[in-house]
Amino acid sequence: MHPRWNQIPPSPPVSTSGDVERSCSAKMQLFKVSIIFVLSAGTSVAIGKEVPSQWLETPTHWRNLAKEAILSKERQGPLEAVAKNGIFFIGDGMGLTSVSAARVFKGQRDDGARFGEESSLHMETFPYSGLSKTYCLDTQVADSSCSATAYLCGIKARFATAGLTPGVLFADCRGQNNTDLHVSSIVEWAQREGKSTGVVTSGRVTAIPGAANWAGIARRSWETDADVAEWGMNPEVCPDTGIQLLRKEAGQRLNVLLGGGRHRLTPVEKIDQETNSPGKRTDGRNIAEEWLVMKEGQTGTARYITGRDELMGLNVLEVDHLLGSFAMSELPWSDELERNNDPTMTEMVAVAIKILNKNPNGFFLFVHGSKIDSAHHSNRPGRALREIVEFDKAVKTGDEMTDDQDTLIVVSADHSHTMGYSGYNVRGNPILRHSIIPADDGFVFSTLNYANGPGPAWTNPDTGLRHNVLLDNTTNPNYELPVPVPLFSEAHSSEDVPIFAKGPYAHYFAGVQEQSSIPHLIAYALCVGDGLKNRHCIPSDETTTENLDPTTTPSSAPAHGLVYYLVLLTIFTIFHGRG
Repeated sequence: MHPRWNQIPPSPPVSTSGDVERSCSAKMQLFKVSIIFVLSAGTSVAIGKEVPSQWLETPTHWRNLAKEAILSKERQGPLEAVAKNGIFFIGDGMGLTSVSAARVFKGQRDDGARFGEESSLHMETFPYSGLSKTYCLDTQVADSSCSATAYLCGIKARFATAGLTPGVLFADCRGQNNTDLHVSSIVEWAQREGKSTGVVTSGRVTAIPGAANWAGIARRSWETDADVAEWGMNPEVCPDTGIQLLRKEAGQRLNVLLGGGRHRLTPVEKIDQETNSPGKRTDGRNIAEEWLVMKEGQTGTARYITGRDELMGLNVLEVDHLLGSFAMSELPWSDELERNNDPTMTEMVAVAIKILNKNPNGFFLFVHGSKIDSAHHSNRPGRALREIVEFDKAVKTGDEMTDDQDTLIVVSADHSHTMGYSGYNVRGNPILRHSIIPADDGFVFSTLNYANGPGPAWTNPDTGLRHNVLLDNTTNPNYELPVPVPLFSEAHSSEDVPIFAKGPYAHYFAGVQEQSSIPHLIAYALCVGDGLKNRHCIPSDETTTENLDPTTTPSSAPAHGLVYYLVLLTIFTIFHGRG
């Protein structure tokens, strides 16, 4: 037990000049004598008391848990076989602290856990895990575009650019126009091997990182011609991500694209029936309609949909190409989707897999959870944790709909955020509430905190007193935490982010990885791309023996031995004949 847990917290310093401070004093007096915190199982403990012993796990429990973990590892073992399918989940801004806090939140809200800390997200049950180093080529802290280039295209790139080599500077229109400076993505690598491909996002379908699967863009915000022109550039010279969806081979061959951002697909002349608002494009082009026309020239049936009812009513056996844009911008928060006729990420992933899985050559699906990042940027921990739990449900769906023996699933993040998780709280303290004991200034503090952002000021400018979170409804999902450093948008963090993996060659993701290694590891398992091939890959016309990994090709040693034997036999025969 922490030495201060048995101490009665002192009253905070009180100013006689304001009602807020008087209210604070009254609440702190109440805090002294009667505040309790409620555990997720419905039990409660007075502040300053230890958790009752009968609630705590016994030493035998922990030993048995360790035995189960060891036996599980023995049963699993590494699986080395060709991965027919690959699913790559990216939780935008889902750093280590976010995962830890979401685990507790899920346990306390959904799992009926006694405390919450003992719960697990589904992604955490994957047998292999590692860490990813997220810096950009030219900055210590990554944005979602340079990181997308790393984990989709396999190289480190410049900040705020995507799908381009370092030869293209930020907002460099001429550089972007040089296709020699574009880099291909794992989606394109999979397409070359005849696999179906898809992208699912809770963000806009034309936004990075999803668009980095097909687009090379010098400024990540260039999603329409109007965005390019706003920067004084010529959209004909440096096309936006929407145009590149139609022009670039990876975009043309994409089978499934689901998300939001409908106004980025349509011209200003077109009024959206659902929202009665115009599109964003000023060139008169309707990307959605042109996509349908383009798909008419390809094999199979194509559909464009804009609502959840259409998605759930699809006969996937009759659809081979699907474009869905379910909101004008990003999709709403997960608890607001139903009333907006928008699908959940789980529903989008399920439909995508059903369509892609019809291909006997397999598929690759990229899934992006955008809303986690949106919540963190606005200092809303309640939103962020809810979105991670929803994202995790999509991971579970992808896992349940596929076979571990032929499907590699990787879950990671593009970067982290400044959210911290601290305080010497007892087990089961509600994750969205505050510390049990006050800080040295007499005020309690939130269990979760941000280093900066747009939230309320950390201190009262008139009194110099720190904001009293006891006055706030911290469990409200829209609650914004007070911050010490004001920023219009909370900043990213450069801490390493988690990697969770299962399926063929999942063990290759263990350890600390450069983020740019991730797509190469996926490609190695799927036998796609131009890099090394594992020993189970069947060489194609494009695969030379130079690409086969000599350390994993068991036939190479016997082959060399046979040649050596034949040479010796020939020499012996020649000399024996001369004798």
